Amino acid sequence: MAALTRDIEPQDHVKGSADAPVTLVEYGDFECPYCGETVGVIDSVQLLMGERLRYVFRHFPLIEPHPHALHAAGIAEAASEIGRFWEAHRILYDNQYALDDRSLRNYGRRLGLSAEAIDAALSGHYAGRIDVDFRSGIESGVNATPTLFINGRRYDGRRDVRGVHAALLAAAG
Repeated sequence: MAALTRDIEPQDHVKGSADAPVTLVEYGDFECPYCGETVGVIDSVQLLMGERLRYVFRHFPLIEPHPHALHAAGIAEAASEIGRFWEAHRILYDNQYALDDRSLRNYGRRLGLSAEAIDAALSGHYAGRIDVDFRSGIESGVNATPTLFINGRRYDGRRDVRGVHAALLAAAG
């Protein structure tokens, strides 16, 4: 079974306490339809687990099949700089079939990003930050999205609420 090779770090996008007994790490791609389906599953298990769950999102843009994924990740990173990563995460997944640069500019404005921040995001300013996530995914055996890790161990079970929740409960002990 594959294991997570990079610990949770300050630059990670985290919901929940570091003291939570269970950490769920997702490597995702904003243009991936399977990741889009997983958003609702993760929302549900977060409600079910409450303070017992820490959720971490890491970028894994698969740019060949998803040509807009890297720019979408850049917009999310720009939003992170103003404390609005999770709002960007929601907007991008809610609109994952409209991630062309024009649409991304509109989402960036809705998030309160300046024109300069949007231009920087779309011109690759955050590529290094995104690549850190991507490389850590490769090192951890990620080869598709979404890939989930529960307490550092890759989860390859069912990606529905029942399956993920059961795995999280088992990990919580």
